[in-house]
Amino acid sequence: MKLFKMFSSILCLVALCLFVVPTATADDWNRETVVTFSGPVEVPGVNAQTLPAGTYVFKILDSQTNRHIVQIFNPDKTHVFTTILAIPNYRLHASDKTVITFRERPSGQPEALRAWFYPGHTWGDEFVYAKPRALELAKETNQPVLATPIELAAAPVEVLKTAPVEAVAPTGEPVELAQLVEPPPLTADPLPKTASPLPLLGLIGLLTLGAGFALSAFSKRAV
Repeated sequence: MKLFKMFSSILCLVALCLFVVPTATADDWNRETVVTFSGPVEVPGVNAQTLPAGTYVFKILDSQTNRHIVQIFNPDKTHVFTTILAIPNYRLHASDKTVITFRERPSGQPEALRAWFYPGHTWGDEFVYAKPRALELAKETNQPVLATPIELAAAPVEVLKTAPVEAVAPTGEPVELAQLVEPPPLTADPLPKTASPLPLLGLIGLLTLGAGFALSAFSKRAV
C-alpha cells in the first residue's frame, strides 16, 4: 500500500512539473532581448523610423524556415515601434552576448540597423528594407542590401510573411541573396518555433494525474 501511495505522489509531482517548466523557457523561442543604443539608429519595417538613443526590446513575433518577423518595443513592451521582415543569416561562431550590426552611414547620419544575433546561436536575422530605401543605403555603403518591393508603411504581418525579398547592389541591379545571407547548415542550432508545447505537455500531465488517481484507488481496494 505504501508503495502505491509513494508512486502516486511521484506521478502527481511529475505532472505538476510538466505544467511549470515551460514558463521558465518561454523567452527562448521568441529571442526576447533588451538592447541599448548609445546613439540614434535607423530601423526598417512597418513604421520605419530613426529611434533615439535608449533601451529597446527585440522579439521574434513569427518564425518560418526562410524568414522571421521581428518587432521592436519600448522597455515595458507597451508600444511597438516597428515590425520588421528579416531573413535568417548564419555565422561561423556564436557569441555569449547579443550582437547587433549596422550599416555605416556618412558622418552625422544615424547608423542603419543591419542584423541581430541572439546570444549562443550561430544564426541571426538580416533585416529587409523597403526597396527605395534599400537602394539608397546600397549606394551610401557600397554594399548590397536586402529589399522588398512591397510598401512597408502599413503592411500587415500576413503580407510580410509572403512578401518577395531580393538583394540590390549599389548600382541598383539585383544580386543573389546568397551574397548577403547564408542559410544555417543542417548541424546548426535549430530555428525558433512559435508553436507552444503547452497543449502536449498539458495532455501528458492530465494522463499522468489520471494514472496516479487510478493507482491510489486500486491501492485502497487492495487493503
